[in-house]
Amino acid sequence: MKKLLQLLEDDCTLTHAQLASMSGLTEAEVAEAIRKYEEERIILGYKAIVDWDRTDRESVTALIEVKVTPQRGEGFDRVAQRIYQYDEVESVYLMSGSFDLTVIISGRTLKEVALFVGEKLAPLEDVTGTATHFILKKYKEKHLIFQKQEAQEERFVFE
Repeated sequence: MKKLLQLLEDDCTLTHAQLASMSGLTEAEVAEAIRKYEEERIILGYKAIVDWDRTDRESVTALIEVKVTPQRGEGFDRVAQRIYQYDEVESVYLMSGSFDLTVIISGRTLKEVALFVGEKLAPLEDVTGTATHFILKKYKEKHLIFQKQEAQEERFVFE
């Protein structure tokens, strides 16, 4: 069944028939396995990866290093839960090293991201420090390479 999960992670648009053919399972087994994975929250959702730089949507993504004071009996879980409740937050990871949490957020402008950090994140009771890094360009995400947009070739016709 790990094969099925890997196939879904690579391309969740595959049909049950395609997944069955590629995994060696029947379509009924694929459907039942997917239902079970969703019910047990092994599969949390399905999402398209969009290259927003190829659209007219303006957005800014930031990686924020967060230092926190862990809580007795709860460690970092309580503060992580408080942080991931915000709509701006895309991801939160517990880290090893010189900081505790990595928070990935998106906003429409640099100012919007800065306001989130200054007004919502940094003032949290257990947060002792932050460092914000703005993502300037994405090259690869979830094993997908963001191709450079081809320049439009101009054609000149001379008569």
